Amino acid sequence: MTATSNASATPYGTLPPASPLPQRRPVSLPRLAQMRAAGEKITMLTAYDATFAAVADAAGVECILVGDSLGMVCQGLPSTVGVALDTMAYHTASVARGLHRVQGTAWLVADLPYGTYAESREQALRSACVLMQAGAHMVKLEGGGWTAPTVEFLVRRGVPVCAHLGLTPQTVHALGGYRVQGKSDDDARTLRKEAHELQDAGAAMLVLEMVPAALAAELTAELLHCHTIGIGAGNGTAGQVLVLHDMLGMNLGKMPKFVHNFMQDAGSVRGAMEAYVQAVKQGQFPDNTLHAW
Repeated sequence: MTATSNASATPYGTLPPASPLPQRRPVSLPRLAQMRAAGEKITMLTAYDATFAAVADAAGVECILVGDSLGMVCQGLPSTVGVALDTMAYHTASVARGLHRVQGTAWLVADLPYGTYAESREQALRSACVLMQAGAHMVKLEGGGWTAPTVEFLVRRGVPVCAHLGLTPQTVHALGGYRVQGKSDDDARTLRKEAHELQDAGAAMLVLEMVPAALAAELTAELLHCHTIGIGAGNGTAGQVLVLHDMLGMNLGKMPKFVHNFMQDAGSVRGAMEAYVQAVKQGQFPDNTLHAW
């Protein structure tokens, strides 16, 4: 074996190549805005380690979310509440290294976990710095109303922010369980108000989870500078996100209504991810008659 091949080899195989550069410019906030303006759907998947991140990038996924869902799918916790900031930093760094090794171009978002941004805007900035220094391009936080000043504080200091409304898993106990949000007129008005406040504060993306499809579509049309990413919110959003383990059919519990098992017909993990990207961009997933409220 030559010295060159020895240098490039790894003891457990090699990571997949990045998406071809002529077909895939590095994903950035301006690039996401261009996709939105052109009517191209944005795709997002969670990933928690180097290899799955590299595969997702090679499959054409634009945004990778290091979600605090890792508490449930990786750590076996009953909810996301028990996830620590240092755990998020560890997984964010792992994903970032995987993307770097394959010259990946995906936009990397990391969740600020429970209890790391509610105390003060300064606490939020300190927590965001930990994740940004670990390799994140953007941080995500949950909730509306009180979070808008925190978002503005972070954005003014150069931290891109993705907001999250609807079902917010970190406060699931206060919401009374995993239920659709924004169904009543009053709840819909509150959600709309909070979404606009978050956009005005500078949030560049907004995850809408388990929100009625009609409301999510209306918000998407209204929020011209904040790209909505749906999960259980119908096909009228600017993009979609799923938890990796769910879309691969590896959920340890009951499969949520808004999930489709892309692995069952794909034959490989990369094939499943490519099928997901294609289905989202062609408007085939989600199907509002099956995956939405």
